[in-house]
Amino acid sequence: MFWLILTLLGVLMAALPQVFPPRIPPAVTRIAGIALAVLAFSATSFIVIDSNSVGHLKRVYFGNAMPPGRVIAMRGENGPQAEVLPPGMNLRPFLNVFYDIDEFPVTDIPSGSYGLLTARDGRPLSDGEFLAKGWREEDFEKMLDAEYFLKHNGSRGPQLSVLKPGKYRINSYLFDVKILPSIEVHAGEVAVIKSNVRESDDCPLPQLHGDSGSEGGLVVPIVKKGCIGVWAEALLPNRYYLNALAYSATIIPTRVQTWTYKGGYTRRQIDLVVGQDGKIEQREAQATEVPVPEDAADSAVGLTVEGWRVPLELRALVQVEPEDAPRVVASVGTLADVEDKIITPAIRSVIRNETGRPPDPEHGIEGTRVLDLITKRAELERTIERAIIPEGRKAGVTIKEVRFSDPVIPPELLLAGQRKQLAEQLRNTYIEEKKAQEERIDTEKARATADQQGELVRAEIAVQVANQTKAKLQLEGEGEKLRLTEIALGQKAQTEVLGQERVLQLAMLKEILAAASINPDLVKVPTVLVQGSDANNLTGAAAVLGSSNIVQLLQQARSSEAAGKQ
Repeated sequence: MFWLILTLLGVLMAALPQVFPPRIPPAVTRIAGIALAVLAFSATSFIVIDSNSVGHLKRVYFGNAMPPGRVIAMRGENGPQAEVLPPGMNLRPFLNVFYDIDEFPVTDIPSGSYGLLTARDGRPLSDGEFLAKGWREEDFEKMLDAEYFLKHNGSRGPQLSVLKPGKYRINSYLFDVKILPSIEVHAGEVAVIKSNVRESDDCPLPQLHGDSGSEGGLVVPIVKKGCIGVWAEALLPNRYYLNALAYSATIIPTRVQTWTYKGGYTRRQIDLVVGQDGKIEQREAQATEVPVPEDAADSAVGLTVEGWRVPLELRALVQVEPEDAPRVVASVGTLADVEDKIITPAIRSVIRNETGRPPDPEHGIEGTRVLDLITKRAELERTIERAIIPEGRKAGVTIKEVRFSDPVIPPELLLAGQRKQLAEQLRNTYIEEKKAQEERIDTEKARATADQQGELVRAEIAVQVANQTKAKLQLEGEGEKLRLTEIALGQKAQTEVLGQERVLQLAMLKEILAAASINPDLVKVPTVLVQGSDANNLTGAAAVLGSSNIVQLLQQARSSEAAGKQ
């Protein structure tokens, strides 16, 4: 106002110099008035806006009143103006007199975010609307102009259209901007959109999707893109600037997920110890608590088989196909909800039913035994897969496989097999040790044999000589046997001719003569004289021999033999 008064004063001095004191020449007064008017007018008629700011006008003088309910004034109206000042110098008569000028920073939407717009003025929302309709792409920049927005039926309240990353010179009197993060769908994911607004005019009745052909299959309504409800088309990997008030996005991984069920039980163990005497003893170790890992889907499945409590750890490979993701979200929710509400209860139920099946001899059904969890693992896995896959399909989830980890068998059931195995290993160990000792003995024997090689050669030669001598004697004995046999045959024939007594006498005589030839000392000069004329009689010879040492020795021998027999 001060500058306005100075301007009017300058104009008055220039137009009517005579009204001022006469001592000042009129020409001087006129020039001073013109200068004062120009200076005051210039001071009130321009403003410089910074390059990173937006000038906002608020008219306070000489304007018309705004209509009731309006927040933003149009041209010629007092109040916050729809018009904004661009960067640089702005000239307008008495700009600083009629308006209060505020500078607001340029609206900057960072990368990875979007700006949620809320209009403070405009047409009221229609019944049933909670968001203003979206702007057409070709009108987007125009609608950011407050004057255009208000003149072309822009609606007050939250706007469906959003500001993408970048800088915008918008009227902060009209628009409030809230920066929110965008939706980024990574590789291996899809985004299922639930829309709260209708953007398309072609929105038929929702179509039911699901596994209606199986008992317990989930059937849910799915809508076209642009309609209210869960869109049948999921968003593929990309970055999306979706209004959080209009759309809710659920990220569903499409990669294969590994859900593990482990921990949450007590592990007992009985150790087998081999003593120095070779006996096997059993000792129960301290029980340990196995916690549930943080990344596990749930604890191990507790089974009851043949009355034994057996915790079974396992893993399941699960995948949601992109085309099934909307159905999963519409029927269950997130993948975590699918895990907790559908898959985990189904896995526990199916495994307990299959492993706890009792025997039924009438129908030829063999019951499941505890050790079957080890010996028939592959068969049980296939049986459980066949039963669990349809359960997953009911909710739109594909179960690829189910695999068991090592079951926690009660140690009492494993002792028999462990003792047998340990005994066999000990027996094999003893056999190997015996072989090693025998090989060591053979080695030592070979070494000793090598050291005694000379003696062995001589002994071997002696053995060969003995064998040859044995063969010689054997041959000589056989010859002697034949000789004696022939002699005996001859003596037998002689006995038949001469008689046994004569043959005996001849044999004795032969032996005596042979002995006398070998030992001449046995024959001495006889002390008996025998005379006679019978030349053929042996009486003389017998007398001589009877008195000889030989006969006496023979008689003594016979006497000794007879005494021995008595």
